[in-house]
Amino acid sequence: MSRRAKTYGVASGHADEDTLPTTTQTSFFQKGREFESAYVNHKYTDEEKEQLATYESVDYLPPHSSVYKKWLKQQPSRLDWDRWVMMGIIGFTVGFIGFLMHQLIDVIAELKWDKASEFIKEKDYALAWIWVMGYSVLFIIVSSVPVVYLRPSAQASGIPELIGFLNGTVVRHIFNVKTMVVKFFSCVCAVGAGLPIGPEGPMIHLGSLIGAGMSQFKSETLKLNLPFFERFRNTEDRRNFISAGAAAGVASAFGAPVGGLLFSMEEVSSFWNMKLSWQTFFCCMVSTFTTDIFNSAFEGFKYQGEFGLFKTNKYILFQVSHGLALNILAFIPTVILGVIGGLLGALFTFLNLKIARFRRYHIGSIKSKGWKNLAKLMEPIIIMIITATASVFLPAAFSCTPFECSFAQEGYSPKCLSTSHGPLHTERSVKNYTCPSGITVVYNGTQFTNASFNEVATLLFVTGEKAIHHLFSRDTHFELGYAALFTVLAVYFLLACWSAGSAVSSGLVVPMLFIGGVYGRIIGRAMVDLFGVHTTGYWAWMDPGAFALIGAASFFGGVSRLTMSLTVIMMEITNDIQFLLPIMVAIMVAKWVGDFTTHPLYHALLELKCIPFLDSEPVIFHENSKNVNLELFTASQAMTTPAIVVHKVENVQRLARLLLETPHGGYPVVQKDENGVEVFAGMISRNDISILLSREDVFSSRENLLPNEEEMDFSGIDYYLMNKGYLPHALELNETLHRYEENSRYGRLYIDLSPYVNDSAPTVRENFSLHRTYIIFRTLGLRHLVVVGKSNRVKGIITRKDLMGFQLEEKISDYIHEHVELRTSGSPETSTVTVG
Repeated sequence: MSRRAKTYGVASGHADEDTLPTTTQTSFFQKGREFESAYVNHKYTDEEKEQLATYESVDYLPPHSSVYKKWLKQQPSRLDWDRWVMMGIIGFTVGFIGFLMHQLIDVIAELKWDKASEFIKEKDYALAWIWVMGYSVLFIIVSSVPVVYLRPSAQASGIPELIGFLNGTVVRHIFNVKTMVVKFFSCVCAVGAGLPIGPEGPMIHLGSLIGAGMSQFKSETLKLNLPFFERFRNTEDRRNFISAGAAAGVASAFGAPVGGLLFSMEEVSSFWNMKLSWQTFFCCMVSTFTTDIFNSAFEGFKYQGEFGLFKTNKYILFQVSHGLALNILAFIPTVILGVIGGLLGALFTFLNLKIARFRRYHIGSIKSKGWKNLAKLMEPIIIMIITATASVFLPAAFSCTPFECSFAQEGYSPKCLSTSHGPLHTERSVKNYTCPSGITVVYNGTQFTNASFNEVATLLFVTGEKAIHHLFSRDTHFELGYAALFTVLAVYFLLACWSAGSAVSSGLVVPMLFIGGVYGRIIGRAMVDLFGVHTTGYWAWMDPGAFALIGAASFFGGVSRLTMSLTVIMMEITNDIQFLLPIMVAIMVAKWVGDFTTHPLYHALLELKCIPFLDSEPVIFHENSKNVNLELFTASQAMTTPAIVVHKVENVQRLARLLLETPHGGYPVVQKDENGVEVFAGMISRNDISILLSREDVFSSRENLLPNEEEMDFSGIDYYLMNKGYLPHALELNETLHRYEENSRYGRLYIDLSPYVNDSAPTVRENFSLHRTYIIFRTLGLRHLVVVGKSNRVKGIITRKDLMGFQLEEKISDYIHEHVELRTSGSPETSTVTVG
């Protein structure tokens, strides 16, 4: 069989972290594999192309077969109220999980830093370091061991795998209940321990896990099969609930229901409609409400007696104390921040990919599984030791920063008004480290304090979210200086980049906001030093805290390349609508600059993990960077040929031979028309054939086959069995297929495939526009698209992998070169080929 013929479909196996091919040293050191413009298709090595072929695809819509239609008739008729109920259940569950996660993280982190602060005040650095390192490493071990030894699919954020699945690729174990449990506890322990990561990414994956499990009311792992909401057990509804669960995860993590909806629509999901928008919005609303209502009653699991009271400074993640009047001149530093965000975001993506390839090459090349797992386990421990050491000892290299503050005893203001800088202040929550905590004097009801604090400790001796609060704070122009900001930026940038992708459940949102906030504050402080302090009037917009917010948005955009959802999320987590336009400008500039340098991080990770993905619009280039117009090409130039077909009534022995000799994930089904010509009749998947071959009770001699499918009994192999793909063990199935192939008895037995054929499988003519073929394929979320000739005869087949950018480029280039050769040889059959 030709190489092209082998590319369509895929065997029923799935890729897993342990089965990833070890990237060769040549591909690791190959230049340009990370610095690739978003307008250029990623170039895969031969090993990576083999890895791409191991992934199986799935249709967005369920196969429209006779067994499916019979099952559909048995489902109760409802007016979609049950769909809204399910959305509410998913939203509530995700919201409660989000509340539980944040409470546990706070408890673990506060105990660590409170005890460490006591040791530091006594200047017992050694004991403080032993405590921080020992405490953190203990939780990192608890976080990493289940990921390494039980569920590698719970590693990192899980967002690339989620995007790949919702795009139509089956990724192993990502929606398993074991993955959910490991993901939750790994994230809680890792973030609480103090790794430079955040919980938001894992919350998105956890939300999708809950959407996948709750909507089905069954679990293969737990051996549960409850008779509720059975009509949702199809690929379309399951994927829609997964999209809603991911959106609810964002809503719970950020307290941003609209941002969650837009994030799912913009980044995660490939297929969307207006009804799903409303239902997802409801799911996000319930998720946010649930998290807030529980947070209102519990703080560190201690009842506060404030049930139902949603305080702005508590439920808006990074509440801005007051707004500033925006000036048109603010857009000049905003554009600068956007450029910095695009460049640093591209650098972050580049380093992250390089570290991932380095990790895969060196750890993946270890032959012993025990040593390989130990190496995976040691990496986050080493990162944690370095992080703990930097947190404890790095502030000692910086002197104390003095400040004077006064505040009334009544009302307990968090501000410390500086007597030397007028309305400017230093937050009371700054960290003293070893600095004198100050002398307090009460005069006429006003408390005066002379104190000092450590700037680096203020950013490193707390959780990432509390450090971001300091960066975003307003009227704190001189709270953080250049030396502290540049030092923290360099250290945190490298550690966050290294931590992402290590063997713990981790997210990147908090590090992205932190890093962007640091360089944004540097720009803001520089403007204050250049133009002076202005707290009122025309120049009041020059506040380092305001530019920290814009910087955070720019770096987030430079890494993720999100636009709409990121803008809304930044508004919802800060409540600073006044800076909406600068944030939008910074995000757009960061996206444009970043796109010229690297692919978006999540899409780059999809390419790194070799998960097939179809972009919304293909960008194809020919030689000399000439943009190719796909409207000038046809479906026949992208199809794989020849396509192996099966008949509606097929020999058992031939079916067994097909599964043994071909890796295809599906086969076109043909039948003879009135002229005796074999024409296209539908599609049947490899899994369906495998299930049928595992049941000898459906075999029959040709004369005993029933005359039409309406008379067939579907009770033996119903829709549930076909839809979920309950295959026997691969080894057992392989032995069974060999037995069928070798025993001549099975050459006289047949299977009527008619009830299991997808009668609504779409087709295109061979002269159909390639661009419109791509649109149809991606819009409908197809797994296979059959190409037919004028008489409806099967000419070839197109799969997801055939339409990936690099494949289209190769095929179009081959086609153009063939025609150029024909034209130069003077063949009368040549035609003019226009690139575009």
